[in-house]
Order: sequence, then C-alpha cells, then structure tokens
Amino acid sequence: MWLIPPMDEDPPPEFVEAVAAHEHELRREALRLTGGDPIGHEIYQESLIDLAGHWRRLRLWGRFTHTDAAGIYLRERLIKRTTAWRDDQVYEVEVRVLRTPEKQLVQVGGPAASLALRKAAVIDGTARAGSPTLADATIAWCHAWRRSQQHHVARVILGGLLLVAAMIQSMSWLAGPP
Repeated sequence: MWLIPPMDEDPPPEFVEAVAAHEHELRREALRLTGGDPIGHEIYQESLIDLAGHWRRLRLWGRFTHTDAAGIYLRERLIKRTTAWRDDQVYEVEVRVLRTPEKQLVQVGGPAASLALRKAAVIDGTARAGSPTLADATIAWCHAWRRSQQHHVARVILGGLLLVAAMIQSMSWLAGPP
C-alpha cells in the first residue's frame, strides 16, 4: 500500500493537453530568451520534464485555485533554467531580441471541412496535440518517471542506512556500562 502512489509510466491525457496548450508560446519564449541559440529547445524540454515531475501537485493546485498552475510553473521554470544557462556561460552571451511572430490563421477549407474545424482555426484555446507535441510530452514524462524511480531508490537506501544506524545506536544504549 502506498502513502503516495508512484508515478505512472505513461503520461496522462491531461498532461499532454497542458503541453499542447503551452507548447508554441514556450518554444518561442525559450528561443527568445536564449537569443535564438539551439539550446533553447533543450531548455524547453527540461522545463517540460520539471512539469511532469510535479504534475500531480500542480494539477491539484490548479483545480483548487482555478488557475493555470501548469502554465505558470512552466514559465517560471523556463526563466530559471535560462538564467542558469546564462550564468554557466564562460563568455558573455549575446542575446538578440527576436520579433514575436504575428498570429497566423490556419486555412481550413474544402467541402468536407466542418464548421467546428473552421472555428478551431480562429478561436484561441483549441490546441490539439499533434505528433511532435505528443512526442515532447512522452519524452518529458519518461525522463520524469526515471527521475522518480531514482529518487525512490535513494530514499530506500537512505532509510535503510538510518534504520541500521538507529539499531546500532539503540543496541549500544541497551548494552550500556556494565
């Protein structure tokens, strides 16, 4: 029986939806913060891994406060990871300010296109998880799952060491002076 159940091996659909909702904005922001450096993609992926590791807590907090806790957390992690990357650079980092691209409307047409598909191209918040989004979410979840397994092993080893130390201490206390 678990006090806190372990992390699932596969990402839940809500996590994939959260990644899809913030993907484009955060990719652009990561590239903007790194001045167009390709490391921006790695920083974005590491931020997703951080989100996956804290997913259950953030999801519950978002439901409780009726806010987008996952989006807020992603933005904070993206800024912290970018700051850490800049601090680690040996040479001064030259950051070019990139223009924010204007919104582009997706052309949905043809006789078979439904009214819902036409609206989805215009209405904000109708993000769908495509293959790249699903791949990013799954990779991030897999890395977070591995981290959680490593943390579990470390907790078990530390608990075992503390138990042995407590047993040695109690035995020496029980033996006491003759």
